[in-house]
Amino acid sequence: MNIGLIGSGGREHALCKKIYESKITKKIFCFPGNAGTSKLATNIEINILDFKKVLLFIKFFKIDLVIVGPEEPLVKGIVDFLKKNNVKVFGPSKYASKLEGSKAFMKMICAQNNIPTAKFKICNNKKQINNFLDNCKLPIVVKADGLAAGKGVTICGNKNHVIKKSTEIFNGKFKSSKKVVLEEFLTGEEASYFLIVDNYTFKFFGTAQDHKRVHENDKGANTGGMGAYSPAPIITKELEKKIILKIVKPTLKALQKRGEPYNGFLYVGLMITKNEPYLIEYNIRMGDPECQVILPRLKTDIVKIFKNTTLNKLKKTPVVWDKQKSMTIVLCARGYPGPYKKNLRLSKINNIKLSRKDFIYHAGTKFLKNEIRSNGGRVLNISSVGNSFYKIRKKIISIIKRLKFSEFFYRKDIGWRVINKR
Repeated sequence: MNIGLIGSGGREHALCKKIYESKITKKIFCFPGNAGTSKLATNIEINILDFKKVLLFIKFFKIDLVIVGPEEPLVKGIVDFLKKNNVKVFGPSKYASKLEGSKAFMKMICAQNNIPTAKFKICNNKKQINNFLDNCKLPIVVKADGLAAGKGVTICGNKNHVIKKSTEIFNGKFKSSKKVVLEEFLTGEEASYFLIVDNYTFKFFGTAQDHKRVHENDKGANTGGMGAYSPAPIITKELEKKIILKIVKPTLKALQKRGEPYNGFLYVGLMITKNEPYLIEYNIRMGDPECQVILPRLKTDIVKIFKNTTLNKLKKTPVVWDKQKSMTIVLCARGYPGPYKKNLRLSKINNIKLSRKDFIYHAGTKFLKNEIRSNGGRVLNISSVGNSFYKIRKKIISIIKRLKFSEFFYRKDIGWRVINKR
């Protein structure tokens, strides 16, 4: 099969590598891809939100199956558009994508189906903000309703901060929505639970824990993710049953009742409090960098899984996992998540020899004058698989040191929760 892969980040490089390993794959075309995917596929430089142009290339290259990596094209309806044009595509519909595209929509699904989540209020004006403040303890989480590139969530410790951040959203700071969702602040441990879903059934697709804060000891600003590990030990069999019974099944049933069944990856973002799961968010795609720690542990042919999911044959498709552990550490340009330099040289990357259990996934990279250069804040994901999180992290850091990139930084404490407990 000729496979089309939409996206350009570390998640897409990880997907591309797994697709490349498939016995079913003939050729891969990445829209637009990055310097890493170019070694495995043909990169097509294109605006992925120009659906008509994407379709032209799909037809021209006779692509049999399209995999959509990032959330924005999904939320804007690329799956519906491609299906109308007789293209086989893996990913949720525009309606089902509202689980991530609208936090208000997700919260209403929770309220209507008794799904455990933080107390919340959907607000369209300052009066509603003040009413919630009068009835909820601080701190309060302020969220932009629509997509905000990971920058739409703020934990506020006082009322003035809540009002300031809410006003920014009302005034159009994020183009996707001027609606605000206020939430009570939940304490506990965060974890991610992944599923692959077709119109009738779902299957487990791994667990992971991500590190969002930019600095060690979970200090500093939130980022897109500084590293992750898999599996997440906090998600026991007992807890998994609660996640499926209280969160996953009611959500999927609610969409089916509306005539909009879910199909694709589903990422369940959780807060675990006293061994009870609370839904923080849904993502309608694989996480980044969680994808980079989950896929190295997958033993089943991923293209077979994608194909059978689009055909609603997931029930008969076994999904088999390696029992080893996996970790990734993100190498970032100095200054991230604030202003940072681009076009930084990555000259030594091709000289690094890796074992079969080590991976360097490109996240924000490009070719410029035949050189690999940085093209984003999160530049590389260095991943490894093994039996001990402590030894895996040690190995990853040794690889980073061999790269000798002085203009980049990384967190040295990824996996601190599980490593401190080892």
